[in-house]
Amino acid sequence: MAIQSKPPTPARFILLLVAAGVFWGVDAWKKSHPASKPPADKQEERQRQPAPKAGEAASAEGPETSGGYEVYRSCLLDSERGNDGDSFRIKLPDGRTETFRLYFVDTPESEFKSYANGENNHERIGKQAEYFGITPEQAVEIGKKGKKFTLDRLSTRPFTLYTLWDSPFNDQRYHAFIEFPSNGGARPLDELLVEQGLCRIFTKGADTPDGTPMQQRKDKLRAIEKQARDRRVGAWGLR
Repeated sequence: MAIQSKPPTPARFILLLVAAGVFWGVDAWKKSHPASKPPADKQEERQRQPAPKAGEAASAEGPETSGGYEVYRSCLLDSERGNDGDSFRIKLPDGRTETFRLYFVDTPESEFKSYANGENNHERIGKQAEYFGITPEQAVEIGKKGKKFTLDRLSTRPFTLYTLWDSPFNDQRYHAFIEFPSNGGARPLDELLVEQGLCRIFTKGADTPDGTPMQQRKDKLRAIEKQARDRRVGAWGLR
């Protein structure tokens, strides 16, 4: 004898309709809201992007860099009584004014000074004179010429400055390299002073912005100094 199934009751029929509606609604929502994960090719593109290098400017407005140095172009000399042959106030293109000192070279003092605390610069001048084999008075005269040589060039046209912002004596004087345009290239100020016999190779050195090691740079300055001695220019002509 066949058993006949009973038709669903009205309540059961309504429950089936509700369940089917919920299932259909969830499936439709998933299709219209895909996961926010980027496509595989976009993920690979992000992974291939290199990380910023140390020392690089954080934005397009940051300073240019070269060999770890910050580079400032179109710098100008700031008029300051304390400016001399190897240390001077500079106006940077971003509006700041700072004091910088050249790497490698030391121009003689341009005058004998005595200070309120009883100290003076006479011993320093004596050592500068000894370097050239001249008298302290002659060293001061070379100091005056070195000061004029440097300030004339710094005040004639804009120049480029490279600095690591190192201040060994914490006196807000920072070491720097300075370059001038010359015959389609550039000449460093420290090299020009050595070439003219107006300084001694004495001060702190450093690797140059173009990657030349410190000792190699010093050897080049020594070779230029020998040529100046042989030509008897500047202080070398007073011996």
